[in-house]
Amino acid sequence: CTELRPLDMLAEAVPAGGLGRGMRVLQAQGVRGVQLSAARPRALSFPASRLFVHCDRFPEEFSIIATLRVPGVPAKRNEYLFTLMVEESHNVLVGLRYSHNKLHFLFWSQEHSNGWQTRVTFRNVSLSDNQWHTLILAVSGQSFSLTVDCSVPNDVVVETPFPTSLSVKRASFYLGNRRRRKGLFTGLLRQLVLLPGADATPRICRSMSFKVTALSVPAILHDLPMKPASNEVLKYPYETDMKVTLGSRPPCTKQEKAHFWFNASQRGLYLCNGSSWISILEAKKRLDYVEEYQNLVTNSETMGLEVFTIPKVGLFAATANRYTRPGSAIYKWTDGKFVLYQNIPTYQAQSWKYFTIGKKIFLVVANFEQDDRGQEYSVIYKWSRRKEKFIAYQRIPTHSARDWEAFVIAGEAFLAVVNHREGNNHNIDSVIYRWNPRTGLFETNQTIPTSGAYDWEFFTIGPYSFLAVANTFNGTSTKIYSHIYIWLSGSFQLFQSIMTFGAADWEVFHIGDRVFLAVANSHSYDSGTPGPSNFYAINSSIYELNVTAQMFVKFQDLLTYSALDWEFFSVGDDSFLVVANSFDGVTFSVNSIIYRWQGYEGFVAVHHLPTVGCRDWEAFNTTEGSYLFYSSAKEPLSKVLKLKTT
Repeated sequence: CTELRPLDMLAEAVPAGGLGRGMRVLQAQGVRGVQLSAARPRALSFPASRLFVHCDRFPEEFSIIATLRVPGVPAKRNEYLFTLMVEESHNVLVGLRYSHNKLHFLFWSQEHSNGWQTRVTFRNVSLSDNQWHTLILAVSGQSFSLTVDCSVPNDVVVETPFPTSLSVKRASFYLGNRRRRKGLFTGLLRQLVLLPGADATPRICRSMSFKVTALSVPAILHDLPMKPASNEVLKYPYETDMKVTLGSRPPCTKQEKAHFWFNASQRGLYLCNGSSWISILEAKKRLDYVEEYQNLVTNSETMGLEVFTIPKVGLFAATANRYTRPGSAIYKWTDGKFVLYQNIPTYQAQSWKYFTIGKKIFLVVANFEQDDRGQEYSVIYKWSRRKEKFIAYQRIPTHSARDWEAFVIAGEAFLAVVNHREGNNHNIDSVIYRWNPRTGLFETNQTIPTSGAYDWEFFTIGPYSFLAVANTFNGTSTKIYSHIYIWLSGSFQLFQSIMTFGAADWEVFHIGDRVFLAVANSHSYDSGTPGPSNFYAINSSIYELNVTAQMFVKFQDLLTYSALDWEFFSVGDDSFLVVANSFDGVTFSVNSIIYRWQGYEGFVAVHHLPTVGCRDWEAFNTTEGSYLFYSSAKEPLSKVLKLKTT
């Protein structure tokens, strides 16, 4: 409610026709200032209502500008530049005082300090040298910044913020005192201005005469000599050329053109172009903590999740649910929550995969069991724009399908299914299908031998395309090779084999120019050898591509508990991996863990998330923020977690 114009406290105390009682004008070093008398401290005052015309509250963000010349001050003496006090109280609502080598800003905050005064102290501030100085004190919340003669700012952050609603009812400003003779200002005062709502530094630090630069000076002090008082060298001229304003958003006009503003709360640097602030360095978010956001009751236990966006329609999530009736579900993000949108009959569904071919939108489900007629197949669904729902499009025979992967190579669309087992035989072929644009159907293109496979992961490195399979069980052991294939001459050929332990998932990700591949190892079992003390507490591994060796080499091991999924995501400049820990050998209530990339340290655990039989993680973003979504294979409840950032 306060006007954003300079409020000249010194001019209010100086009568329009000349000097008041207790004042006289002196000139020092060619510059005029007011000297205040100790005889009548109350005469050097005026009601706060003369400055705050439209409201009775002190601004919560402001700058105080003072130009003064102070003689030598004894070491233990304090002198006041001004105070704001209520008539019936001895408490200082707002005040500014200095000592031999310190400056103290005082304020009263009933709500934050239990009625005690807060003092913000700036140390090593030398004012008592009989020289002119201009001070700029910028206040915003818990941040206080003091600039002396446009040199390097002195920033202080305190626990108690400046009050957001400081009443000035029945209060008065007292210049050079605190309503008594003790602590009276003994120097010369040329300027004392309150500027609401902005850091005044850019407006002040444009003149060559930093020590006596003026924002608002009483008319009686305007006459200045034309010649400079000395040949003083400017302090920190390079700091002046690159002046940076802190605090809340300052005005950006022609006067502030080429000035910088640093938004401390969001860590963003902006440049004024004369009319608006232009981002120079984009503010980056950092993950602070994770909070539960939505408990989504599902049709039954959920084996997999797929989050996707249909253009011009919205954000959706598909859950692969265990039981046939009512099957699996599709949810739509509505008013900040996932809401049931469509049920689809499935048969112990394991996963969903969303993909597009041209303008066509598809969703394919991996069914693990036979239907009511004893037929075993997985189904591709196509989005109907007219009905605004998914309609069955193509059935594909599968064998206990666990996962689908969709990808494009050289403009051609492919689908790959992992067949887990046929009866009791886990060593069967998984199949890659190619889209036939003439028939509009997927047709078999290649078969690849797999062993109890759980997951396909497609990725590209430069011009090369790769497909990694997570082999889980060969009928006798989970200690088996999983394979990475490379696309050469129209088919996938073996590129590298990696020993895994009940591998359930591959996750490829990039950090800078580095390429990583993480495997989720679920358990260690071999029928021919004695088992470990815990089949499920085993390392999952992260591999990095070694370009020289043309292979993936182990980068890091992380202890996991029957890990079933990895999900990579980023927040600002930080990279994260979250693992789905499902079982520790005793209970399904196991913490899943978020790891943060720490450079040479690799991935380090930063958050432990309580989960129950965690099966799958999905990361997604909306205009409201960033989220993690996990499914439980042991209870009909999935959870959306919100990433809280700073």
